[in-house]
Amino acid sequence: MLIVLTMLTTAGMTVVLPILPFVVLRYVEDQSHLAVWVGVLESVNALCAFLVAPFLGSLSDRYGRRPVIIVAAFGAALGYLLFGIGGSIWMLLLGRIIQGITAGDLPALFAYVADITPPEKRAKRFGLLGALSGIGMMVGPAAGGLLAAIDVDLPVFVTAGIALTIAVLSIVALPESLAPDKRTTRLDIAGLHPVKVLRTAFGRKELRGLLIGFTLVTTSFMFFVNNFSVLALDAAHWNPTQVGLVIASIGIIDIVVQGVLLGLLLPRIGERGVLVAGVTVQAAGLLGLAIVGSLFAAPWLLILGCLLLAAGQGGATAAMDGVLSNSVGEDEQGWLAGTTQSLSSGIGMVAPLLAGALYAGIAHSAPYWLGLAMMVAAAIVLGRVRFASPSKRAKTAEPIQAG
Repeated sequence: MLIVLTMLTTAGMTVVLPILPFVVLRYVEDQSHLAVWVGVLESVNALCAFLVAPFLGSLSDRYGRRPVIIVAAFGAALGYLLFGIGGSIWMLLLGRIIQGITAGDLPALFAYVADITPPEKRAKRFGLLGALSGIGMMVGPAAGGLLAAIDVDLPVFVTAGIALTIAVLSIVALPESLAPDKRTTRLDIAGLHPVKVLRTAFGRKELRGLLIGFTLVTTSFMFFVNNFSVLALDAAHWNPTQVGLVIASIGIIDIVVQGVLLGLLLPRIGERGVLVAGVTVQAAGLLGLAIVGSLFAAPWLLILGCLLLAAGQGGATAAMDGVLSNSVGEDEQGWLAGTTQSLSSGIGMVAPLLAGALYAGIAHSAPYWLGLAMMVAAAIVLGRVRFASPSKRAKTAEPIQAG
């Protein structure tokens, strides 16, 4: 059941990626403003997720993972439905706000995996979860691109249907993973302000270096996710189907890297080696995209850059998820998932705007050169982090939620 939910969740999130600029273009008078508006829509969505993710994560520690997954799926269905109805840029904005407010299914799924997985096996299990996400990412964009050939709004309505399917399946077939005796006794609402949560997390020495590396890796990847369709449209003059097929190939890379290579590499070079190698490969991909945006707009280099970036990011993220999970206690897995989701959402709030401004205001390659610099910094930071032993996870340094 968890396999089905993971693939459906990722497929639903990625169906709309190839067609987002083409939907927005209908409501933007000046095409030069397209990248900025795409960034605005994604930033507002991320802002909403940033504000509610710590609450949803801690809520899952208190009441279980299943209710959070169900509520998030229903919210996503409503948000995508409004986005598909459209009619104006403001209706698109409302759809992204609602979907962002109810964001939380993937963090709850990751906490679910942590609940049912021994600490020493979490890095590999998160890799398998990433491979399942890769299957969804392979199917979602390809379906989105093909459906867009019929009607550009059709992929959005399909996404709403997928989210509704996730909600129904979660109600009828998903068992709860967090036993009552492992749940927190109450919630400290005042302590769940996202800024306070992030300050607390960065204040814990066992998490600080990992979270800095996470921030750098995620920011550069967000540049790509939110700007790739625009770059493909401008540099290679691709249509939604072509964009969708390339993004689908990223899903294949995720399956190979996280489902196969990660299991082979972790015993040989360890989590640190996988992290540094992943960051290095991601940097190579960003370099290729920067060249496409500035010097050599060749479709083959655009594709190669995407695949390298995806391979590096997939391996690094799976290893980092495992290390982070092993750095906190059993009753903090939801809090950690909410914290990393909030951090991702905060990055997602800033990165699209920054990428759009750099792309439109400086150069098409500017977001990718900046991402490359971030990868150099991430390699240095992660190379120096001291990892917690799976058998000796850190206990809470200070109260996160009362109880």
